[in-house]
Amino acid sequence: MDNNIDPSLLPQNLEAEQALLGAILVNNKAFEKVSEYLRPFHFADSIHVKIFEVISKLIQRGHIADVITLKNYFEQEGTLNEVGGHKYLIKLADSASPLTNVEYYGQFIYDKYLRRELIATGYEIVNSAMKEDVDADANSQIEMAEKRLFELSNQGDIQGGFVSFGDALTTSLSLIEQAYQKEGKLSGLPTGLDALDNKTGGLNNSDLIILAGRPAMGKTALATNIAYNVAEFMGRDKNLDDKSRGVAFFSLEMSADQLASRILSTVTQTPSHKMRTGELDESEFIRIAAGVRELESIPLYIDDSPGVNINTIRTRARRLKRNKGLGLIVIDYIQLISGTGSKRSEGNRVQELSEISRGLKMLAKELNIPVIALSQLSRGVEQRDDKRPIMSDLRESGSIEQDADIVMFVFRENYYIKNEEPKQHAGETPEHFQNRMEEWETRIRQTENIGEVIIGKQRHGPTGTVQLFWNGEFTQFGNLVREENLPDQIG
Repeated sequence: MDNNIDPSLLPQNLEAEQALLGAILVNNKAFEKVSEYLRPFHFADSIHVKIFEVISKLIQRGHIADVITLKNYFEQEGTLNEVGGHKYLIKLADSASPLTNVEYYGQFIYDKYLRRELIATGYEIVNSAMKEDVDADANSQIEMAEKRLFELSNQGDIQGGFVSFGDALTTSLSLIEQAYQKEGKLSGLPTGLDALDNKTGGLNNSDLIILAGRPAMGKTALATNIAYNVAEFMGRDKNLDDKSRGVAFFSLEMSADQLASRILSTVTQTPSHKMRTGELDESEFIRIAAGVRELESIPLYIDDSPGVNINTIRTRARRLKRNKGLGLIVIDYIQLISGTGSKRSEGNRVQELSEISRGLKMLAKELNIPVIALSQLSRGVEQRDDKRPIMSDLRESGSIEQDADIVMFVFRENYYIKNEEPKQHAGETPEHFQNRMEEWETRIRQTENIGEVIIGKQRHGPTGTVQLFWNGEFTQFGNLVREENLPDQIG
């Protein structure tokens, strides 16, 4: 440790280390109780580090680790005197008793190690902040400090391991009961789009959801609509835990004010072009001002930093959950996320995206919230007669498809139909051309307000297609109301 503190003053308990080592030397089965998390470098005394390292090697190779085998090992290595000699090994074995609680001592030693690491991290933060490094500004140093602290907090979680099937069943039943008691019978967060919720059960915790589409299909609009709907739901649901109340939107393409304007356009039903140009009448401006006041309290947080990497996203998401609460992450879009430096230097974008998709899935599990990540599709879609996307259209799809729990594609047939305006062929009669033109116009009218979400993969449910209402003027997806479901007209 590079600081001026006397090592003897750092958190440690040499008696606990001696008691644990002695208990293992007397009964090697005790090693199983601490071997999952305890490592040689967790010990404060360098002699104990070496002894535990050799004990671990012997037991893992199927040998007995006692005073005799350790003495022989250190003698052959020529380091017996460095570990206190034969007498010290005997002293360790004698320090054990039948009442020695190996698990308690193991956790006690581990806790002292974490405290020493916390002190070391504090000095690293101070030393780093004192240096004026051109390549590391203050914000990047803060992110690195948070990353280091979170890594330490994760190290401190030594309760992992197997869960009995009975406990897993109990947890499963609890989740089923929650879904049964919820309005609409959803197991996850409601997107506000009924047909989609019916197909997926809502947005479920720890799921990575990929929302993909070609440009102009409306994937950002759909993600924005879902983010707003969820945030609005969180704002009014009194039963929701505060730590789960919040939506983080990482907008790597659009600025925060552009995204806010899009949501404001949707909520107030004001064309976005009129908002941009200021061509508003008094009533529209009043409506927008009222909408702003209404939306201010919604727990939606936008980060529009360009080119952030997966570590930055993870750090900022943890910070938001800790400080304000977080129940959903939306990222627009996955191809704009940077990988770590080591992957980038390899120049392999497929490998870099594999790292990113794995990182997003790990983030969803770590924070126990759904993560929606938007993705571009390859241009292969445009070469087919049927433009509806399929799984293989995902760019560098292998890892994304593998890591995702749900893969959804946004598709609007109307966009492609508009680009297929008939041209009169040589020798074609005007009547025939007119018929083709009328058919084309009919198809445009029939599909104008229809958007499709194609569920290509769902780990816990069915695949298929749901139709949504699309309003291009307000870049809005909503519930589609069929004519047969409309109330009868009177008069």
